[in-house]
Amino acid sequence: MQKTLYLVSLGCNKNLVDSEIMLGKLGSYKLINDPKNADVLIVNTCGFIGPAKEESLNTIFELHAQRKEDSLLVVAGCLSERYKEELAKELPEVDCFTGVGDYSAIEEIITTKQSRFSPRVYLQDTYERTITGSNAHAYIKLSEGCNQQCSFCAIPSFKGKLQSRSVEDIVKEVEYLCQKGFYDFSFLSQDSSSYLRDFEDSDGLITLIDAIEKIKGVKSARILYLYPTTTSNKLIKRISSSSIFHNYFDMPIQHINDQMLKRMKRGASKKRILEQLKLMKSAPGSFLRTSIIVGHPGETKDEFNELLSFLNEGLFDRISIFAYSDEEGTFAYDMKNKCDKEVINKRIEILDEVVTKSIKESLQKEVGKTCKVIIEGQSSEHDYFMGARMLQWAPEIDGEILINDSNIGALEVGKTYEAQITQRAGEKLIATVTKTT
Repeated sequence: MQKTLYLVSLGCNKNLVDSEIMLGKLGSYKLINDPKNADVLIVNTCGFIGPAKEESLNTIFELHAQRKEDSLLVVAGCLSERYKEELAKELPEVDCFTGVGDYSAIEEIITTKQSRFSPRVYLQDTYERTITGSNAHAYIKLSEGCNQQCSFCAIPSFKGKLQSRSVEDIVKEVEYLCQKGFYDFSFLSQDSSSYLRDFEDSDGLITLIDAIEKIKGVKSARILYLYPTTTSNKLIKRISSSSIFHNYFDMPIQHINDQMLKRMKRGASKKRILEQLKLMKSAPGSFLRTSIIVGHPGETKDEFNELLSFLNEGLFDRISIFAYSDEEGTFAYDMKNKCDKEVINKRIEILDEVVTKSIKESLQKEVGKTCKVIIEGQSSEHDYFMGARMLQWAPEIDGEILINDSNIGALEVGKTYEAQITQRAGEKLIATVTKTT
C-alpha cells in the first residue's frame, strides 16, 4: 500500500518553500489531512521568536498525541537547527531531527530513520516542488542567510551568512513554473535587497528584475523583505519602472527614532528611511508594507511616541506589529533597560488601533476603482462570496476581496479578472467582476 504523509509548515513563507521541496522529494507518499492515519508526520518548525517557538513545540506534542503506532515523527527546520542538542535530549517523542541543511535529503532521512544536520544551510538546487495553496502563484527564494547584524535577530546564528542563488538558476525555475501554468510570483529571502552582494554585485536585484521581465508567461511579480541599508534609490526606481513587478514595497523599518535604530543596529537613519519611503510613495499606485518591533530594550516613552506619531501619518497600507522577544545569542539579549511586559502590551494595544486605521484608510481609497483581481476560491466569509485578492497584493497577508457578482458568469480559481470595487466592509473590500483579462 502507498505510504501516507502529513506535513505542517510553520513560520514564514521561506519555510513554506522548504516544505514544498520536501513534498516534491516525497512524491511517492500520499499526502493526507488527518495526522491520525499518517505513516510519516513532518513538522517544519520556526525558531525566530518566542511565540513561534512555542507554536512549534505545541504542534510537535499535539501530533505525537494523535499519531498511530509505528508512525514516524520528523522535526525539521529552524527550531530544530537552533536547539538541536537540547531538543534531542528533551523530546523523546520525536523519531528524527533535521535542521536547515537537508531538505532535499528528507526521503533518505525517513528511510534510514536517522537524524541529520549538515553543517551548511540548504541552498535550493531543485525545482521538484509541490506548490501548495495556489495554481497560479508561487514563492521564489533568492538566497539563504543574512549579513545584517540586527540586535534582536537570531537568524544569522543558525542560517549563516548570505548565500545567493544564481540569476540563471532562478530564471530556470520561473520558466519551469510558467510551463506548469504559474504566472504570479513573490520573490523573497531574509534580506532580498542584498541579493548577489555575496558576489560583490550591489545591483543584483536589478539584474534579476531585468531577467524576469524577459520570461514569457510571467504576468505579475513582487519583491518581499527589502532592507533599508541595501535598498538603493536606483532599485526603487527600477521597480517603479517595471512592466511586470508591481509597485509593491515591503520594507520592515522596525522603528523610526534614530536612537532606537542605532540600538537595533539597523544601519539606516530616520532621514534615509524617510527618503526611501517618499520615493516609494511617489510611484504610481504604490503599496507600502512594513513591520515594527515594540519594546526593544531601551525604548523610552518619548521614542515610542515618536514612532506612534510617525505611523499615524498614514504612509503605510499595511503594518505588522511584533512584541520584542528576548532571544539568546542576540546583541539585545545582553542589553540592560529591558521593557516591562505590561508596558510592551500597552504600547501594542495603542499601535493596533493605528494599524486598523491604516488598513481601513488604505482599503477605502480603492472603493470606486477598477483593478485586476485573482480568484482564490470560496471566501472566508460566506459561500455566497468568492474570495479574491488584488493582483498587486501578496497572498495571505494583505487581505481578501469578496466577489459578490460577476458580469461574465462562472469564475475560475487561479484566473485573473478585472473588477470594480464597490464598497469596503470592515477590513475587506467587496467587488463585482466586470470582464476577463
